[in-house]
Amino acid sequence: MKFNVPSKTLHSYVSAVCKIINAKNALTILNNFLFSLDGDILTVKASDMENCLVGRLPVTGAEGSGSFCLDAKRIVELLKEMPDQGITFEINDENLEVKISYPNGLYNTVAINGIEYPSTGEIFEGETIKFTAPTEQVMKGIENTIFAVGTDDLRPQMMGILWDVKPDRIVFVATDTRKLVKYTNALIKPEAECSFILPLKPASILKNVFGKEDVIEVTISEKSVQFNSPSFTLDCRLIKGAFPPYDRVIPTNNPYTLTVDRLSLITAVRRVGVFGDGGNGLVKFKLAPDVLTLRARDNSYGTSGRETVACEYSGNEFMIGFGAQYLIEIFNTISSTDVIMKLSDASHPAVCQPAEAEPETELLILLMPMNIVD
Repeated sequence: MKFNVPSKTLHSYVSAVCKIINAKNALTILNNFLFSLDGDILTVKASDMENCLVGRLPVTGAEGSGSFCLDAKRIVELLKEMPDQGITFEINDENLEVKISYPNGLYNTVAINGIEYPSTGEIFEGETIKFTAPTEQVMKGIENTIFAVGTDDLRPQMMGILWDVKPDRIVFVATDTRKLVKYTNALIKPEAECSFILPLKPASILKNVFGKEDVIEVTISEKSVQFNSPSFTLDCRLIKGAFPPYDRVIPTNNPYTLTVDRLSLITAVRRVGVFGDGGNGLVKFKLAPDVLTLRARDNSYGTSGRETVACEYSGNEFMIGFGAQYLIEIFNTISSTDVIMKLSDASHPAVCQPAEAEPETELLILLMPMNIVD
């Protein structure tokens, strides 16, 4: 078996595919890439048994066909340091000796037979639902929700992003009980209806690997989902169970509206937070007509901070507390110039939204308050 391929092209593919490999694997074989040559198409595959990622790229000078496994870390490091030029792979089909050569160098290693690699991918069971979606819109759904994914093993249904698929839109939802984000995108028209919970790891890989693709084909079965593009295929197991009924916890009658410049609020929260309690990160919001006052205190060190921010607010005066880190995450996710917070009182959650929404999309973030003691 023999083929030629540009070093930087192969490096970009193996760097993407290796994201699926765990730092520690129960099966040693999973530390390897599975390379398969069929005609003039080379596929690079990696798996962690729950998820499987395959990259496809064209090669030249192909001779023979078959599959072999090579250590993933070694191949990535070699290609990372190799100059941008064509390289040749020669694999002895009898003893699996591998020669990797280019005009100034020759590297030798021994491969593992491809038949020893576990069979993963295309794990559809029962009926499937299929639709295509613009990659850019899928990426927005993930980017706007991934920061709110839960990490509590006792609540596995919250350790992923809910895709609530409707015929004319997809609603992306994530929550860790402290914050909840709901992003509705009507620019995606699945013409199908279903829901599934995508785990955090494949969601991150989808965002990092498929970003340059134009369209993604999504195929959903009872236990798995596949994302397919011309260059990559990602198969992953879904999280079992039902996602919490998110619409029930979103308040619909918060009477007070606070409108404030997003960047001004972020920088003020960061400054005030420096002098607050690093343990709970509490920042108190004192709301008064057209003035927002931020306060933080750390009694252990005798430090405190106070800052005012110009805003639009005409409701009753009251005080409410939020975690500084949660505020920063939320306002970094929102991209509009101004942000709107709809409030009720110190014990009910705030609803955060961009002041200017993108066409046919809606971003809504719920943030639970923290207890405060004046």
